[in-house]
Amino acid sequence: MQEKTIRILVEDEKQVKAYEETFGVTMPKVAADGTVVGLPEPFPREINGVVRDGYRIYRLAQKAEQTGIPILNPILGRNSGAETYKESLEIYKMADQLGISIFHFVHAEATRHIDPLDGRELIEQSRGKGGITPSGEREMVQLGGGEKHPMRVNATGDTPHLTIINSFIAGFDGTDIGPVIHVHFGGRGIHDYKTKVINGYKALEVCADNNIFVQTDSHKHLNNLDGTDGMALAMCLLAEGLAVKAGLPRELSALQMNVAGINLLADLAAMRAFKETMWSASLVVVPETFQNPPGDLIAEAAHFARMAVSAKLGGAHFFRPKAAESVGIPTGASMAKAMWAAQNVFENTYKVEITDPYIEERKQEILSEAMGVLAKALKLEGELDPADVTAAFWQQFDKDVLIDLIVNAGKSGILDAPKAGGWDLKRHVKTHRDGDGIRRYLPGFSPLGVDQKHFAFTREPVKAVKVPQISRKQKVVLATIGADAHVSGVNLIKDSLEDAGFEVVFLRGMNLPETVAEVVAETDADILGMSNLLGLGIDLFPRVSRRLIELELRDKVLVVAGGRIAEKEEEHFQFEEKIRIEGPEFLGVDGFFGPGTKPDDFIEWLDNKIAEKESNSTKLEKNL
Repeated sequence: MQEKTIRILVEDEKQVKAYEETFGVTMPKVAADGTVVGLPEPFPREINGVVRDGYRIYRLAQKAEQTGIPILNPILGRNSGAETYKESLEIYKMADQLGISIFHFVHAEATRHIDPLDGRELIEQSRGKGGITPSGEREMVQLGGGEKHPMRVNATGDTPHLTIINSFIAGFDGTDIGPVIHVHFGGRGIHDYKTKVINGYKALEVCADNNIFVQTDSHKHLNNLDGTDGMALAMCLLAEGLAVKAGLPRELSALQMNVAGINLLADLAAMRAFKETMWSASLVVVPETFQNPPGDLIAEAAHFARMAVSAKLGGAHFFRPKAAESVGIPTGASMAKAMWAAQNVFENTYKVEITDPYIEERKQEILSEAMGVLAKALKLEGELDPADVTAAFWQQFDKDVLIDLIVNAGKSGILDAPKAGGWDLKRHVKTHRDGDGIRRYLPGFSPLGVDQKHFAFTREPVKAVKVPQISRKQKVVLATIGADAHVSGVNLIKDSLEDAGFEVVFLRGMNLPETVAEVVAETDADILGMSNLLGLGIDLFPRVSRRLIELELRDKVLVVAGGRIAEKEEEHFQFEEKIRIEGPEFLGVDGFFGPGTKPDDFIEWLDNKIAEKESNSTKLEKNL
């Protein structure tokens, strides 16, 4: 019993101790004789008066299958257990009013992405931001979280198995892992891809040992990185292969996917491709958020409603309602409104089976890509049929061989997405979202080594952007700072800067403020652009400026920041108002550009500042 969990605790004793010290929670101990003490009995077990286990969530999925109405999976997590529970009471109250059970996704702080042994400093300077803390999980349960509505916590990152052990001790019924496609992080404190996949496998073993419900992998994150539906399905199937090898029951496994709401038939095709191929017993559907949300949040709410229709007609087991807020962690009240809206759509949308031939055609495109990528990644001879990909299919692989195949596929460019940022993964593909809402490959830029017959290519007049020529004398260092893996916005700014002729030194995500300042010195950069979307800007931006002052560079470097200054929407807006009235100097920056900024506006501002600086320099030289 719990043999795998005990083995992992012994193997990773140093990481477990670092987790305990860094996050301030009591973890299981390895005794001198090699036995483990302090590890609770596996689920089901009673915690705070409630019997917990992953099958609580599976039973909700069965209910959705029977009724045709997806179970709501609202996301709500704040820094402390007390604050999270207080806000959660709003969504629990709404669930009672609607007469439904929900599956509560308790969003965790982003420090979970970082190995506590190798990245402790990065964790400590980013503590308590972006969601619930490890100690907050335990407090949340003691306050009453999960008594009526089962909960899961996100555990993605370098050491998901440690996060899952903590949530298991706390009493969370479920978690997520994402061992294959969560490769879009780069920077300091981050493991190599192989270690990430190995630790993802360990996390699956812990869940299998202890009857924990798992969101095994996600189409959503690859979608956010401009990846295709077929590639995402292939990656999710590889993650399921790891789950099978780890001994996880299919009833405790779910896949997550995005629907875009742009093209109902395309959404249905993607959902059918997943449901007909996946081994997991549950499908979690998540609305695709606006990358640049409209100023009118009513429009954003309408966008989410379209996706709720797709989720119901596609037969989703769980659906994540989205609060119409352009920045910040949603309040309990705003998430409750989103729950009401989604449930209203579910109950008032007539369930029909749509048989348009376009759906079948698009589904086959997705399956063709997924099978082509999967066969190449697994080094199989001949064609692979979706019906072949069963639990027995995965059992033919030794688990170490399967891990190596996945890692090699990532490093060789078989598993690929345009904006992924794993530092040791090969990047080649380019995609374009066509007018029908489907993302397809540009000719000549499909995954490396896979026969092009498996892919759908854009027919729109899109040409691959050539590598921009450097035409400016100014050099830019660009990075996210703190425990922040959000690089989509930074990628957008990077492209705009390069298109404008700037040389860009791109550090991607998760960098210490002082490190970024030191790279500015090393590269002799003229401009620094930094971002943090977790609300850490008020603390981290000034640290960069202070280090530049120590290096006697602050007056020479134009410093610009973006993202969120505070994690909560209401606090961020207060800081933006302060900037409007007083300027951004209190952040230690020369300019601040929050969510919704148009890249062209930023480049125009930058041009003006450069011209102003050159003019002042010329005047100074004349005076001398």
